[in-house]
Amino acid sequence: MQYITHYQSPIGDILLAADETGLTGLWFDGGKYYADHLDPEHEEKDTPILKRTKKWLSIYFSGREPEFLPPIHMIGTPFQLSIWQILQKIPYGKTVTYGEIAKEIAVQKGLPQMSAQAVGGAVGHNKISIIIPCHRVVGTNGSLTGYAGGIDKKVKLLTLENTDMQHLFIPTKGTAL
Repeated sequence: MQYITHYQSPIGDILLAADETGLTGLWFDGGKYYADHLDPEHEEKDTPILKRTKKWLSIYFSGREPEFLPPIHMIGTPFQLSIWQILQKIPYGKTVTYGEIAKEIAVQKGLPQMSAQAVGGAVGHNKISIIIPCHRVVGTNGSLTGYAGGIDKKVKLLTLENTDMQHLFIPTKGTAL
């Protein structure tokens, strides 16, 4: 059984979902994959996991890096799970590129190379936004592309973390907006 609750962040309303194991979803209202894979039989209830997640978010949105993680239950393909594990290692206030993640996955799998586009697909389908920090992934050229919650929210999250934004830019055209 999944449980949901809502959180009002300074940059938009957020839907949280959890099961008995951990947090299964964190989506900005109106995001590209909003409530993706949310169980149709969910119940609105503020469980201990969801309360802990709200506490984490309150610390995060106050401009501080939380010193704990709520329990997380990542649900996805083996490839997605491997990408999301890498995302969790990106330090607060730092960015990595899709290409850097692709190289890391290629090494892990013993492959000569991995497609950055395939990595982008897995990053984009991350169901636990912010806590699994897909907003910290940028294009090789510094382009702020590919955030399902919206580029404006990606910029606000990186700014909140005091990320050095000098080499980053918002693309003027393309489908990744």
